[in-house]
Amino acid sequence: MFDLDRWQEIWVTIARNKTRSLMTCFGVFWGILMLVILLGAGNGMKNAMFAAIDGFATNSAFFFADRTSESYKGFNKGRVWNLRNRDIDKLRELPGLAYASPIIWGSASDKNIVYGQLSGTFSVKGVNEEYFHIETQDLRYGRLLNHIDMVEKRKVCLIGTEVNKVLFRDADPCGKYIRVNGIYYQVIGVTDQRAASINVGGRASESVFLPVTTMQQTLNQGDIIHFLCVSAWPNYPINLLIDDIKSVIKRENDISPTDPQAIAVINVAEQFETFNNLFLGIDVLIWIVGLGTLLAGVIGVSNIMMVTVKERTREIGVRRAIGAKPWNIISQVMSESLVLTAIAGLLGMSAGVFLLDFVDKVMIAQESAGLDAPLRHPGVSFQVASAATLILLFSGLLAGLIPAWRALQIKAIDAIREE
Repeated sequence: MFDLDRWQEIWVTIARNKTRSLMTCFGVFWGILMLVILLGAGNGMKNAMFAAIDGFATNSAFFFADRTSESYKGFNKGRVWNLRNRDIDKLRELPGLAYASPIIWGSASDKNIVYGQLSGTFSVKGVNEEYFHIETQDLRYGRLLNHIDMVEKRKVCLIGTEVNKVLFRDADPCGKYIRVNGIYYQVIGVTDQRAASINVGGRASESVFLPVTTMQQTLNQGDIIHFLCVSAWPNYPINLLIDDIKSVIKRENDISPTDPQAIAVINVAEQFETFNNLFLGIDVLIWIVGLGTLLAGVIGVSNIMMVTVKERTREIGVRRAIGAKPWNIISQVMSESLVLTAIAGLLGMSAGVFLLDFVDKVMIAQESAGLDAPLRHPGVSFQVASAATLILLFSGLLAGLIPAWRALQIKAIDAIREE
């Protein structure tokens, strides 16, 4: 049952020495403020990092041919070989493979992309339709490359937003023809990459995408491919898929099964896992630092409560003499400690949330101006705020426990005698 007189008494006790109470509260206020700001900044850094790589398949890997390091089936060590279309056909039989796309690099010579009197130097990539499931794109105009473009070896192309800006001044270019390394292709779409900080062989916004079969024919390279991109189905171990792919490619190209060098692999999933572990470590460090700062404030509350109990020795003795039970004494001291900690902590948490919201608005304005923001939506989740509140309240009770026990040890007769 709510006892108004008791809470009024607690408030009078706290307000009796305003300066001391304020200084005590400041330690807790600062501790919870630092915890909230550090957690929010950590989340902002994480959001900014993953926003820059959003849209790139996290369970993907890339393969390219390297010189063999072992002799095998009559072939000498150091043999130069190439990935071919038939390798991809065999890989499609693997159960964990979701998407696979070859890549052929085109010439990036000076002014290699031309439209009328306008020209620029951009990357040229030959890919198939599955590539856009690995490095996803946002369409500005038109459509993506499709399977029919590959089968019919159409002379069509996709251009990035920067290419469109240089050649067409951001207008819709679909249906128009551009010259790519001396050959005319019809533009069917304009794409903008989602992952700003990760790309394959150049930024997609500064690239021209051609059907890989068309490019193989125009370059007169047969079925040779320069690079192989694959992604696994969700929850399928990418490392297991990598081992299966290497086994198939080695078997199809007469490479020793034990050759560690012939196939080079870039495991993107492993790098994403490294990022996750890095931010997990940052979160743990933030909690340690934040809780340490909060603990310093709580210790300050406990020390002040010890002083308060010492000052109120006579009062506590009188209470004991007129029949106050031990629980009444303990709950009184712990309640005062809890109120001090809760008020300071909730004010600190509110101030932290307000500051993070202000920083978020500044970062949004910076992004709107076309600048890179180091933080993206800094803030704390409801679960984290709830956990911090529970820790705060528990700390308040803990801060009052030792002083309450000290008050309980006071004997009524000794307290009344004390001047």
